[in-house]
Amino acid sequence: MEDKIVETAVEAKSFIHKHNFLVFITLSLLISAVVVYVSMQMYNSSGAAQLDLSRPGYVSVRSQVDTSDNDFPTYPANGEMNKGAIDDFRALFKKQAQKIEAVDAFGGSPLDPTALGISDTSTQ
Repeated sequence: MEDKIVETAVEAKSFIHKHNFLVFITLSLLISAVVVYVSMQMYNSSGAAQLDLSRPGYVSVRSQVDTSDNDFPTYPANGEMNKGAIDDFRALFKKQAQKIEAVDAFGGSPLDPTALGISDTSTQ
């Protein structure tokens, strides 16, 4: 009778050892599903979902977005690398860095539209 109990325990242990890869894959899928669920809940509850214009519900609004940035000239991606180009880049960088440093990151309104430079001046 003791032989049957030992055989059952050995069989049960060998079943887990035989299928440990399957158990690993299953647990990995469950953990990733939980992490995705939590991240999607955070995405929706934080309000970031309302700002995401790539969502299918905002197709009609995408054309109304102003993509021009008249305040900041773009720096060319290619060209000659000389002292003048480096000085131009540093001047543009310093101008933008001053705007960033002017915002109190730990204050009450670091994400205010005027602090981000995205406020619509036509409605004010």
